[in-house]
Amino acid sequence: MQVAREVVLIDILEGIPQGKALDLYESGPVLGYDTRVIGTNDYKDTKDSDLVIITAGVPRKPGMSRDDLLATNADIVRNVSGEIKKSSPEATVIVVSNPLDVMTFVTKETTGFPANRVFGMAGVLDTARYRTFIAERLQVSVTDIQALVLGGHGDTMVPLVRYTTISGIPLDQFLSKDEIDGLIDRTRKGGAEIVGYLKEGSAYYAPSAAVAQMVEAVVFDRKRILPCAAWMSGEYGISDTYLGVPCKLGRDGVEEIIEVELTGDEKAALEKSAEHVKSTIEKLENL
Repeated sequence: MQVAREVVLIDILEGIPQGKALDLYESGPVLGYDTRVIGTNDYKDTKDSDLVIITAGVPRKPGMSRDDLLATNADIVRNVSGEIKKSSPEATVIVVSNPLDVMTFVTKETTGFPANRVFGMAGVLDTARYRTFIAERLQVSVTDIQALVLGGHGDTMVPLVRYTTISGIPLDQFLSKDEIDGLIDRTRKGGAEIVGYLKEGSAYYAPSAAVAQMVEAVVFDRKRILPCAAWMSGEYGISDTYLGVPCKLGRDGVEEIIEVELTGDEKAALEKSAEHVKSTIEKLENL
């Protein structure tokens, strides 16, 4: 599906964005899209972009947590965000760089853009991993699994078991609590599992698919309800931080944060996740 007339890839490495862009452009006749794809090392070529996706930063290596990337990636994302502010002041920005929630905060602070126009890709990916592991365990289609993962993008993420169903049937009718807990643990460590295999680099394809779903929701004003890292202003009793929550995504970015009913344990887990994000932001500000 074609979502744009033009896509610009930018990187500091000469030749890399140009080569990848040409490769993607040449895929158009086969896949049936007419989008012009160009590569550049100059932000001038991105002027007046409507939508910007930030993936800049160094990847994790085996044994590293997302938080281990904090200082290095914050410097990179600040630089990128400053360039976006100058070249595309009306853009909507989706952040993918890790640690995700904190880098989304860095982007918002650097650009000064309204919070609805700066949000992060995390929940769509985390939910996709959760659904994948459930489908693998039960040997059912992923398309029949409905699920929701909230919280920060890391070890404190909060998969909501009560809202997890297979064609409307609650997950706990298929699996025991211990089995479900095992799937949740694997979901939280899903990125590290891939890093462990790759040694160098991290996940590519699932994050790309997740952000593409978010892009389509914005570009086509689909009003999709998707879990995203959004700026909290009292929702769920949480303020002044980014956190993964269900959002209505449309042309104006995050148009609404959906507050689902939580049990005491679920609310406590979400608050714990928010505190972790806040403490990481404070750690960054003290560096």
